[in-house]
Amino acid sequence: MLATLPFSLNFAHPLAEWGLLAVGGWALYLGIKAKKTRTGTPEQRKELVPKKFAQRHYLWGSILLAVMTLGTLGGMAVTYLNNGKLFVGPHLLVGLTMTGMIAVAASLSPLMQRGNLIARKAHVGLNMGMLTLFLWQAVSGMEIVNKIWTNR
Repeated sequence: MLATLPFSLNFAHPLAEWGLLAVGGWALYLGIKAKKTRTGTPEQRKELVPKKFAQRHYLWGSILLAVMTLGTLGGMAVTYLNNGKLFVGPHLLVGLTMTGMIAVAASLSPLMQRGNLIARKAHVGLNMGMLTLFLWQAVSGMEIVNKIWTNR
């Protein structure tokens, strides 16, 4: 039934994925600026503090977490509705791993707010790993989109 809707639900997940990759890049930029605000010289801090990079990083990271989780579940739901099964392969497994990584990274926020350096480093490492996987995920997702498009 949904396979007859070629550009609706079948393509919502890949479009959201590319948008989320861009949002992830933006959140990374804001995180780098937030670190610079925290660790910069007094002159740099005076210039950067009013731009509220830490608050903006937290906001965009929260949006990324929420939409990524919904996108993971939505992609699985559409696949199941279209095919009556999930295809357990690298794209699905990496997507689930990424969703877990970003959830754990977000859960470290209270510890980071208390100045826990290990939590901060784990947060950065998890998110950098997640974004690296996201690049691969976007490419492998386009291969899946191509299969859907040619088999319509």
